[in-house]
Amino acid sequence: MIKNIAVLAGDGIGPEVMKEAIKVLDVIAFKTGVTFNYTNALVGASAIDSENNPFPDSTKLICKSSDAILFGAIGDPKYDNNPKAKIRPEDGLLEMRKFLGLYANVRPVQTYNSLIDASPLKREIIENVDFVVYRELTGGIYFGEKGASDDGSVVFDTCTYTREEIERISELAFKEAYKRNKELTLVDKANVLSTSRLWREVVQDMAKNKFSDIKVNYLFVDNAAMKIITNPSEFDVILTENMFGDIITDEASVITGSLGMLPSASIGNKISLFEPIHGSYPQAAGKNIANPMAMILSAAMMLNLAFDMKKEADIIQNSVRDALDSNIVTEDISSKKSLSTSEVGDWISKRIDVLF
Repeated sequence: MIKNIAVLAGDGIGPEVMKEAIKVLDVIAFKTGVTFNYTNALVGASAIDSENNPFPDSTKLICKSSDAILFGAIGDPKYDNNPKAKIRPEDGLLEMRKFLGLYANVRPVQTYNSLIDASPLKREIIENVDFVVYRELTGGIYFGEKGASDDGSVVFDTCTYTREEIERISELAFKEAYKRNKELTLVDKANVLSTSRLWREVVQDMAKNKFSDIKVNYLFVDNAAMKIITNPSEFDVILTENMFGDIITDEASVITGSLGMLPSASIGNKISLFEPIHGSYPQAAGKNIANPMAMILSAAMMLNLAFDMKKEADIIQNSVRDALDSNIVTEDISSKKSLSTSEVGDWISKRIDVLF
């Protein structure tokens, strides 16, 4: 079996953590006989610097001709700190989602026993937390009409959703609930927003007519934000729109004890993209100190969801868990005894070889 993977390392720590994910995939390839063909492509600030475009045509072509995409991180302070910048790295991310039709972002959130005390939340609150967020990715206020008055004193961003956009991600979330505890929570702001009322109407219709054996809960986003901190074990599958999902998944990331532990998948009709949620972390770039585990776990999600290699994905996940239990970690998890990015990647790769 041959699988073509577009490798978009991106900015900041992206190239460093990507190197460790490739290292892990190379072990899987050796053990299974599967061939992974990697094609590198530019995205974000590095693409702006090279081609004056954060998602250039050359990268589009590579992505479209691949079986899956591994993505590192995007963002650079020289653009973040310049409010007048006409082109930004993040523009490439939004364009990529639209171009590839990546309409559903999937972010699992779970706790690891060895990291519980690293979380700012109390142990009794976060023990046994295991939920997943399905965030709509190509609609809503991020993609709506934007504008400003001639003098710039009034600006607006429009939030727009169609029934079809809501139905297609809701379908994925309901199906995921089937695989888990048959419980889904819709997070919206239906008491204020017309778009949220459409979300609630669509989900209610689907729950009644197609997924009647799934228990559906409805929470306003402000209430959900509180419950993610006070009682996160209450959740199983969370379904929400683009901006709400962006905010609550970053909020939920503190549960694990490190941003460097959370992988994600962006699902499309023809191709899917897999990335850590931690961002480019420019302060750590080039220092070999970034946590590669989220990137490695994103590669595991790719194997499972894109290539139907669940056994191999489970081995990677177990190897990461073993690394945590053995205190094979970077400085974001343990400042007293920490290893480098590459040392953690080496250990996990060797552990995969043992567990296979």
